[in-house]
Amino acid sequence: MSGLSFDPDAIRALAKILRETDLTEIELVENESRIRVARNVPAQQVVQAVAAPVAAAAAPAQLSPAASAAPVSDEVTAATPGAVTSPMVGVAYLSPEPGAAPFVTLGAKVAQGQTVLLIEAMKTFNQIKAPKAGTVTRILIESGMPVEFGEPLLVIE
Repeated sequence: MSGLSFDPDAIRALAKILRETDLTEIELVENESRIRVARNVPAQQVVQAVAAPVAAAAAPAQLSPAASAAPVSDEVTAATPGAVTSPMVGVAYLSPEPGAAPFVTLGAKVAQGQTVLLIEAMKTFNQIKAPKAGTVTRILIESGMPVEFGEPLLVIE
């Protein structure tokens, strides 16, 4: 590793993001340099995070027809047709600034390439654009919510 130097402030910023968002790992790659910051998570938290989706997946078969009509965000995965997934780890925002109208609302018609939300990563706001034209049928996040890479954010049908 001789000749490589990393900015300690950048490493501190990554560590701060881990703490603030409850993420377990962040990796930053730029040219030939790579910084990976990870933290240990108590095993109990990991087990709960894995067990919850399994229980949620089994639950719909046991629900009455009236109860199963209620929307359940656990049903949407990255493979769901029309799912718009997060291209990065960060914090999602549904509007361009606090107090402003959201980019999209439930039932809104969107054009391909239209900004549907922002993800803040490393103090940079990244526009997330609609991959196709359609209608927003599900919004799976709330503004200010931390998101993981590949996590479904909303559905456009």
